[in-house]
Amino acid sequence: MILGRLFGGGEAPPPPELPVVRNVTIGRTVVVDPLAWRRLGGETKFALDRDTLQITAQGLIRLDDGSHVHRFYTDDELMLQAVSQSADGADADDFTLFQPWSSTYPKDAYARHFFTARLRRPSWDEAGLPPFDRYWYPDDPNEQEPVGLWEALHYERAGPPVRRIHQTCMLYARPIGEDGTELLLALEMEPEGGDVTHEIMLGLPLAPAEFSA
Repeated sequence: MILGRLFGGGEAPPPPELPVVRNVTIGRTVVVDPLAWRRLGGETKFALDRDTLQITAQGLIRLDDGSHVHRFYTDDELMLQAVSQSADGADADDFTLFQPWSSTYPKDAYARHFFTARLRRPSWDEAGLPPFDRYWYPDDPNEQEPVGLWEALHYERAGPPVRRIHQTCMLYARPIGEDGTELLLALEMEPEGGDVTHEIMLGLPLAPAEFSA
């Protein structure tokens, strides 16, 4: 009834839906050009055995500067990330494909402290990987505080997040060939009500033309 809608009765409005970024959202299939990593030859540690990603979860991060990070996950935790100024992702122009390298549970408070201390350093050394230099704060030899943020994780486009995860992280990079770049994202992840993990992910920047959905 119209009076009910005017004065607060009637059905509640549907929950807002997650944004669709370059046609990517939960339930969509993303096809990535395999040349994005194959053109880097054997120098990169990033390697996938497929070029099709089925998106089953979506994360949203609102940064202090007003920008937004949109993350799209597969069941095996590949992550396509887009950064935009607008909440709907319409102006997203920064894309990266990440894959897990390692995931560990810190055994005690000292292990957590040691990992966080590593995040402040200007470089990152990881077993089985070449050295990476800090991507944020480039050319600064001093220690820097890692970035803290909250990610809201969804399994459906509509409705509240199923989980909120606090992350303390730093991004690193190393050059490959003449114009290639490989990224390393180091994070401490602490889900609300869950166990802390330390995650290392390898990433490759993607041009908009290198994937479709």
